[in-house]
Amino acid sequence: MRWLLRSKIHKATVTDVDLNYVGSIGIDKALIEKVGIFPGEKVLVVDNTNGTRLETYAIEGKKDSGKVVVYGAASRLIKKGDEIIVMGFELTDKPIKAKSILVDKNNKFVRFL
Repeated sequence: MRWLLRSKIHKATVTDVDLNYVGSIGIDKALIEKVGIFPGEKVLVVDNTNGTRLETYAIEGKKDSGKVVVYGAASRLIKKGDEIIVMGFELTDKPIKAKSILVDKNNKFVRFL
């Protein structure tokens, strides 16, 4: 069994942060549906702006809102306006084809990668 990349949202822009929330990352429902990330799924978040890498879980945001919100302690590491990559992985013994998407500065789908 190996951990393989299954889902990737590339170059998303953090639209807001909220330190006082319990924790996680809220992502526009349209984006998580397009790549197959489940609400509650553990995700790796990589900040292209400052190099931070952290694990958290995904929360489904309002569909087509363009919102990507970092909650809880992670908001001390990732700031509003930062460019991030969100990745989901799968433990499997078979090769899989990852669903990777590129989004624009407003977190709207551009194309599959």
